[in-house]
Amino acid sequence: MSTIASRRSFLRHAAAGFSTFAVSRFAQAQAATEPPPRPLQVEHAVAAPVSVEVNARSIPNFEPRDRTRTRFGSLDYRSGLVLTSPYRGFGGLSGLRFLDGKGERFLAISDQGGWFTGSIRYSGRDMVGLADVEAAPLLGAEGRPITEKHLWWDSESIARDGSLVYVGLERVNQILRYDFAKGGTRARGEMIAVPAALRKLPSNKGLEAMVVVPKGKDQNLPLAGTLIAFSERGLDADGNLVAFLIGGPTPGQFSVRRTEKYDISDAVLLPSGELLILERKFSWFTGVNIRIRAIPLKAIAPGALVDGPALFAADLGHEIDNMEGIDAHATAEGETVLTLISDDNFSMLQRTLLLQFTLAE
Repeated sequence: MSTIASRRSFLRHAAAGFSTFAVSRFAQAQAATEPPPRPLQVEHAVAAPVSVEVNARSIPNFEPRDRTRTRFGSLDYRSGLVLTSPYRGFGGLSGLRFLDGKGERFLAISDQGGWFTGSIRYSGRDMVGLADVEAAPLLGAEGRPITEKHLWWDSESIARDGSLVYVGLERVNQILRYDFAKGGTRARGEMIAVPAALRKLPSNKGLEAMVVVPKGKDQNLPLAGTLIAFSERGLDADGNLVAFLIGGPTPGQFSVRRTEKYDISDAVLLPSGELLILERKFSWFTGVNIRIRAIPLKAIAPGALVDGPALFAADLGHEIDNMEGIDAHATAEGETVLTLISDDNFSMLQRTLLLQFTLAE
């Protein structure tokens, strides 16, 4: 039996009594109120970014049980990588944003208070590895790592608006804004004002996903200039997922219909004006499940309850793990490519995966 098959079997049978350790780190991430922090290791607060060796192994088939299959819902599988590194701070990747329009240069965050930058290398349309990877700590307004503050390390969400990068901290439900024009990953973060209701979200089910509705040519969009922030499992009175419109012309609160016990883990706004929400759920009987839903941006407004169809769903019969990040880019041929990344919770039984799919018309 292969290592991968053994691992999946182990996860599926955890509830039957084989061992709770197989998914203990994932379960802790879902249920614990304050797991011990594991901040990125740096010598001092303003240390220059350090180079990180990252190894990559190809994932040729998204569904090993059927190697001929490439279509999954509305997505076509392109390629995938299993990423490993001898660098002890590598892992916990909770958000990903591309810095170019080609799906190459990226900015990622670790949920232990760290930045990772680098480039995806391709052979044709397939990812083959990462290059020029660097790590650096997230800095606060004082120029010190945010991990020095109590609970200021669970950096779970990231949004980008030009040179401005927003990072959401789940434990304290605060948002830091970084101006990358002022030093890149050495920029200092400043806290922005957030709604009082956002501050009251559950500490381990709080701020989990963010997107910025761009200005410029999209000035006519009702939400242009708005930062949209989603909770993982902050619920309204009807049991739906709470989200917030911060800044922009119509700030306020709205809800995303919650179905099948899925929680939000990230989101991405496509140029078409469609918002894609990455969701996941965990069960001791079925393990990890993920899906992607499409929400029309025009449906979002203060007080609204929004919903949309599922474009894609996968479980442990597929090459997934704790998928926490999603972004999109367009190819020269006009295809929309979605990139997903997983948070391995720094567990030897989980993996850091980088997956790419084409959004079918």
